[in-house]
Amino acid sequence: MVTNKSEPIAPRSELLRARLLAARSDVARAWAHRAVRRGLYGSALLFLGSLTPAYLPQNSPWWDPIRDLGLDTWPARVVGTALVVAGVALLVEAWFNLRPSLYHEVKHWPITLLWSLPLLLAPPIFSHDAYAYAAEGWLLRNGLNPYDNPISVLPGPFADQAAWLWRYTTAMYPPLSLEMFHGLVVLAGNNPYYSALAMRIPALLGVAMIAYFLPRIARRMGADVQMTAWFSTVNPLVIIDLVGGAHNDALMMGLVVLAIWLAFNDKFWPAAIIVGVAACIKQPAILAFYPVALIGHPWLSLGWQNSWRALRRLAGTLLIALSVFVLISLASGLGFGWIWAADVPGKVVTLAPFTLVGAGLKYLFDLIGLPLVGQFVMEAVRYLGLLLTVVMIGWLGIGVGRKKPVTFLSWSYLIFAFGGIALNSWYLTWGGLLLPLTKPSPRIIGTAVTVTTVLLAYGAGNLAWRNDAVALAFAAMALMLVLLYRHRQEHRVRLAKAAKATQEAK
Repeated sequence: MVTNKSEPIAPRSELLRARLLAARSDVARAWAHRAVRRGLYGSALLFLGSLTPAYLPQNSPWWDPIRDLGLDTWPARVVGTALVVAGVALLVEAWFNLRPSLYHEVKHWPITLLWSLPLLLAPPIFSHDAYAYAAEGWLLRNGLNPYDNPISVLPGPFADQAAWLWRYTTAMYPPLSLEMFHGLVVLAGNNPYYSALAMRIPALLGVAMIAYFLPRIARRMGADVQMTAWFSTVNPLVIIDLVGGAHNDALMMGLVVLAIWLAFNDKFWPAAIIVGVAACIKQPAILAFYPVALIGHPWLSLGWQNSWRALRRLAGTLLIALSVFVLISLASGLGFGWIWAADVPGKVVTLAPFTLVGAGLKYLFDLIGLPLVGQFVMEAVRYLGLLLTVVMIGWLGIGVGRKKPVTFLSWSYLIFAFGGIALNSWYLTWGGLLLPLTKPSPRIIGTAVTVTTVLLAYGAGNLAWRNDAVALAFAAMALMLVLLYRHRQEHRVRLAKAAKATQEAK
């Protein structure tokens, strides 16, 4: 009997064809939804508004046409800022309107895809970090260790497009991130601007993993899949900060989510290894060792036998993750110089609560002629915040985290973000992405939505400030608050109708 070796191929091709047709149908269904189209228009306005001198380095291909058309003038910058504010507002409104429809009328992943498309060729949105990534990759391209040399060591277009402060500091990222930056610079043909845009490639990979695995994890945990998809995969912060801003936080969190998914599927070793790899992208990923160790093996009680078993598993997971981190660091030849740059994010005053309090006290001491005392007080307040952060994370690990390890990770990331010396909006995506998995109360979700909206307003307002359009900064904040108020009112009405329908059914 002669066997046709090509027979097994046909079912696979049919399966692939069926999946492609299903994907096309999902995209078409998403496109037919009015809110999805509105969000896409918002992303398109963000792209157009981002072509402004506030965010474009002069070596970008956009600069000459902008200057030739006179778009670098103040009126043109105001128009660009207005487009950004309108774009963010459209995205937020579309996000709000999708809340009752997601997973009932339209899936989440086509929305993430469609809303991301206009930003792929836009300059980095609301942040200059991608330019610094490219400059650090350029240092490696020239045989210089970014842990020993600041960006300014190599004057030129790579250094010029980075924010001025980061030009004079050494790298704070782990070796795998730096090697990734190096590879993307090579991929971009050593072009400074295109190298910065190339940083979106790993960011898109991270967002894809988040969109694919998070709803599946929610289903495994018995969490609200619709809420997870809505809050964590089509959130405008994900679109604007992780895709638009091209932050390496996207790949870090994508790997963390992958590790959690592997742990839920009893693949302990791969999960622990992935945690180590994620920490080599950005250090906070190391905290994911905790849920990876305890998923499926909860620390049920503080009794001696149960605690010893849990502690051994925790220690083993941490050892594997740290070993991977150390091996990759040593293999890169770059070492651990990032330790000496750990305070670099705190060199600017951000929204970090303890930094804001410290900066306010420093200002008061400066006014009375005691600048040295003011600097000491500011540093003391910051370190107090870090100490409280460590204590609270430890308390969470022994308390809530024993039985709810994913909740531990979400809350710990949020505590770390608010208690650290620097707070940027993309830091909140760490814990925020995992928040729906904790089965939060409506009040907690409402607070998270409010914080998200305020951060988006702050990002748009910051751009307006850079473009000397202060009035638009206040307009952005007012517009976001109005949208938030409307959303809350509409959500209350929907909840009331649902409760009434439930009572009538009984």
